[in-house]
Amino acid sequence: MTTTVEMPLWALVLLIAFAAVTFASHFLFPSVRWFFRKRMERLVARLNTRLTRPIEPFKLARRYDMIQRLIYDPDIGRAITDHAASEGIPENVAFEHARRYAREIVPAFSVWTYFSFAARLARWLSRSFYSIRVINLDGERIEKLDTEATVVLVMNHRSNMDYVLLTYLAAPRGALSYAVGEWARVWPLSRLIRALGAYFIRRRDGNPLYREILAKYIYLATRAGVTQAVFPEGGLSQTGRLSAPKLGILKYIVEAHDPDGRDVIFLPVALNYDHVLEDTTLLAAARKSERRFRVPLRSVLAGVLKVIRMGQAGRRRRYGYAGVSFGQPLSLSGFDGDVQALADEMMRRIAAEIPVLPVPVIAHLLLSEGAMDRVALELRMKKLVAGIDRATVYWSRDNAGLAVEQALTLLQQRNLIRMEGETIIPAEREMPHLRYYAASVEHLFRSCSTESSDFSAPARS
Repeated sequence: MTTTVEMPLWALVLLIAFAAVTFASHFLFPSVRWFFRKRMERLVARLNTRLTRPIEPFKLARRYDMIQRLIYDPDIGRAITDHAASEGIPENVAFEHARRYAREIVPAFSVWTYFSFAARLARWLSRSFYSIRVINLDGERIEKLDTEATVVLVMNHRSNMDYVLLTYLAAPRGALSYAVGEWARVWPLSRLIRALGAYFIRRRDGNPLYREILAKYIYLATRAGVTQAVFPEGGLSQTGRLSAPKLGILKYIVEAHDPDGRDVIFLPVALNYDHVLEDTTLLAAARKSERRFRVPLRSVLAGVLKVIRMGQAGRRRRYGYAGVSFGQPLSLSGFDGDVQALADEMMRRIAAEIPVLPVPVIAHLLLSEGAMDRVALELRMKKLVAGIDRATVYWSRDNAGLAVEQALTLLQQRNLIRMEGETIIPAEREMPHLRYYAASVEHLFRSCSTESSDFSAPARS
């Protein structure tokens, strides 16, 4: 037992390395995980005393456990068998496809990342880029929503800033779970988004097995009471108008509802901006009739750097206002229609709540009535908004004159208008931008419109 053994140095290093890995995997890592798990549980307990809607245990489940729960579900097992038969592949190969889909969908929610990092970052970005106005938030009404119900925020999709803005506004009340498209499946952004509790979806090329796994995940999340945020339009509006709703995720949520169990409450949320950061990219994609597009990373970084360099007043002059408006909630337990009727009703409620901000109104007036001076513009704005619900209108300090001045400064900075003395003239080359912003509110100024406020057309699933 005490005999000296000689071995090459490389073999000794390899032996020590294997021993270190074994020690770490069997003793160190489990202890570290247990330590951080306990800290996380204490953090969650403290947070839940402050949040209106506490963090659900479902969100805190280990990602590995949730993936296993999905792929070994009996319904998924039958879908795997059908997938193998339809594709002519062995069932074990179809099972690996299912595992890959589940890993693609299931998030890895981190309490610390969401509340200590993302919520603060969202607050900084939102307040740096825009002057935010929550126009008609009825906090008491929202506080009175059934705390046991699954709340689903249904929103129009104007900008990728929608995610940031809603995260900032919702953080004091709870954590939102978003459905995020393919654009975010880029490392390291994908890791961050998963840590925020978002789940990835394929808006195209989803085979029946993939859709079954996605539906089962949404079923489990809905039954567990996870607060969700969905964009029924499916993508960013390229015209500024609301689009016909797609039924995919709404359909899965409705199918998950148990009439004898937890209620599902849909809360319409309408968003609008004086300056949509991606407007030029969206208009270029619309001209080419492309739904797939990428916002250049260089443009994103340049915009962020400008915000960092500018002072608070300068930021507001450049990006203007972001408005958020909350509509009347709709309880699924008291709704008699089908999924199509539900989607149409939610889009009608969103359309009625679109925030009326200065830039969209001025764009609407310049396009419909042509060039005019400041005094005439201010009078026309007052007359125009007098006939709509005042709850959706925001003027700075209720002062139309100041609202006009700030909006004109923003439009001039972007070369969307030009001034000849006191006369405001829309820039001919920038008409598409003006039409884009006017389209967001024009349905509110028409007594009847089938183009922008009628959402009874068949939706795409």
